[in-house]
Amino acid sequence: MKWALTGVAVSAALVLAGCTPAQQRGFLPEGSTNATEHTPGITSLWVNSWIVLLGVGVITWGLILWATIAYRRRKGQTGLPVQFRYNMPIETFFTVVPVILILAFFGFTAKEMSSIEARYENPDNVVEVIGKRWSWDFNYLNDDVYFQGVQVQTDDNGSAIPETMPVLYLPVGQKTEIRIETRDVIHSFWVVEFLYKKDMIPGQTNYMSVTPQETGTYMGKCAELCGEYHSMMLFEVRVVEQAEYDAYIKAQREAGFEGSVGLDYNPLQDEFFGDEAKAQNE
Repeated sequence: MKWALTGVAVSAALVLAGCTPAQQRGFLPEGSTNATEHTPGITSLWVNSWIVLLGVGVITWGLILWATIAYRRRKGQTGLPVQFRYNMPIETFFTVVPVILILAFFGFTAKEMSSIEARYENPDNVVEVIGKRWSWDFNYLNDDVYFQGVQVQTDDNGSAIPETMPVLYLPVGQKTEIRIETRDVIHSFWVVEFLYKKDMIPGQTNYMSVTPQETGTYMGKCAELCGEYHSMMLFEVRVVEQAEYDAYIKAQREAGFEGSVGLDYNPLQDEFFGDEAKAQNE
């Protein structure tokens, strides 16, 4: 077993040494490997889990192949081979090792999840994201301005026109709390390169706490089938320096987009929020 594990480790090292950057990241979405403070941990959990599982697979396939060859029926043999009712060491091995693997996977996953889901006590920036069929509204609560999006337009080939994409601006290096709401049905707020998505549930506020680490433009989309134009419910996240962020906020204020947009245009308001919401609208 020791020599077998050594062979597996050496083979894995040689294979991984020849991998492309995309393969080394477990074929996760292309983009920054350090988009937020959470992406390195998520990447590590994903890749290392696959390495362990690949090792288990190689050992299992090797044992199956070895047993198939070593215990095959030879020429001239008839009848069944000697039957064993059980083998205590093997039975113990097949029980203990999977339990250890499951506990290890659970422990590392729970640790990473608790880190991802922890809310900042004093965020530097608070943004409210409202999903709606089939676009997005962004309320910059600290600055009291908003952006109201419309559905992404398409060209003659059915591809999204970039200029019509709703854009969420975030300052780099700032602790940002994103408050997630929906105006109608269930959506899902997904920034692809952040390796993180969060459901938008009617009548419930969810939270996403991230600190963008690198400037750039990141792709976002709804990850929950929400109707006819779900595929066009796209947006961009632009992580920019503080000066550019302040300039954008100033431009929005000067253009008259001061204040915030709420959930009062929800066509399912009464169903999801009850009589109190209906009374407020009236």
